[in-house]
Amino acid sequence: MTGPNPVEIDTSKPHSARMYDWYLGGKDNYPVDEAMGQQMLALDPRVPVMARVNRAFMHRSTRWLARQGVRQFLDVGTGIPTEPNLHQVAQRTAPDARVVYCDNDPIVLAHAAALLRGTQEGVTEYLQADVRDPDAIVEGARKVLDFSRPVALSLVALLHFVSDEDGAHELVGRLLSELASGSYLVVTHATADFTPEESKAATEKLKAAGVTLALRSREEFTRFFDGLELVPPGVEVPHQWHPDLGEPVPGQDDGVIPGYGAVGRKP
Repeated sequence: MTGPNPVEIDTSKPHSARMYDWYLGGKDNYPVDEAMGQQMLALDPRVPVMARVNRAFMHRSTRWLARQGVRQFLDVGTGIPTEPNLHQVAQRTAPDARVVYCDNDPIVLAHAAALLRGTQEGVTEYLQADVRDPDAIVEGARKVLDFSRPVALSLVALLHFVSDEDGAHELVGRLLSELASGSYLVVTHATADFTPEESKAATEKLKAAGVTLALRSREEFTRFFDGLELVPPGVEVPHQWHPDLGEPVPGQDDGVIPGYGAVGRKP
């Protein structure tokens, strides 16, 4: 396990990873996270369904990639672990898969030992770094992954917390530039395309609480895949991307899932 010593957890304001944990029914969150989560549910009671749909997309895309022969995974913004996590999905198909998790939240670091426990032939490591520091991610991941061979870069439910001012598209391009031909980019992202009024209200509430929410259009989302070959069916709402590779999430078809998901291959 690599990275600096854990720092004190700030429980004075909500954190996106802990809110996500609360949506999923986890216990690694604080009253401030639940309070903001309740405000989001008041705007759209299907937010927990959206969170589960994102996790299910991660499961299906990881399964698809492992079946294509990918044996290295770099999961940035992994969040608080849930069962099964990415390494478990990958290593069930490919026991020799190597997985590096990366996150900047100290509470995720506290769970790193649990992430690493139980792996057998494959390798699972955790790196504490921020997506806004791609050089640190590359430097740390190189200690575990062979960047001369294909790597699947997973950015699931992460980039809508990175603003244009922080250079979201440039950060993704920087990470991809280090990856070999045959590597893949996996992204899900929230959007305001389907629910503009609710999305605007959610963005304002989160901003007031110190949480960035950068909802992007389909066109802006697709830009993350510039220069890549989109895997069919291309850009889709997350639960409609290869639904055959997993079980449906209860409630996913009861209304709009305001997000996009896609997988692209680096030529």
